[in-house]
Amino acid sequence: MVPPPDAGGVFSRTNGFPVRLGGKTPPWPLTYYYDTCAATAPPIEVKHDEPNHRFVVTLSGEEAHLLYRRSGSCMDFYRTYVPESFRGRGIAEKLCKTAFEYAKANNFTVIPTCSYISGAYLKRHPEYRPLIQSGEVA
Repeated sequence: MVPPPDAGGVFSRTNGFPVRLGGKTPPWPLTYYYDTCAATAPPIEVKHDEPNHRFVVTLSGEEAHLLYRRSGSCMDFYRTYVPESFRGRGIAEKLCKTAFEYAKANNFTVIPTCSYISGAYLKRHPEYRPLIQSGEVA
């Protein structure tokens, strides 16, 4: 979380405390800065909803999910969705990691039809490439 626009300068952490560069303290309540920090956010719990072929995270009444189709020992990861208000927090990455670990543990191959998975995710996580069904990702 960045400081509000009226904060008047760049802030950084020093020994666990926020300070304005130059030694002055921030002009807004510290709770604003820290309560919105990812470090204080509750852990993300991914649940596998096997009957509905999806991995799900519930976030304040909304759902983020990774949908898949299964045929024999092959899983097609075809859609990843995170509500806009929860994007940028690593939720899609956590969904993908859980799905790939499930596929790995069960000796399944994966078809990454979802553009996020076939593009950004697999570029950052080449360790899952051996699970990809031959010829499915460039």
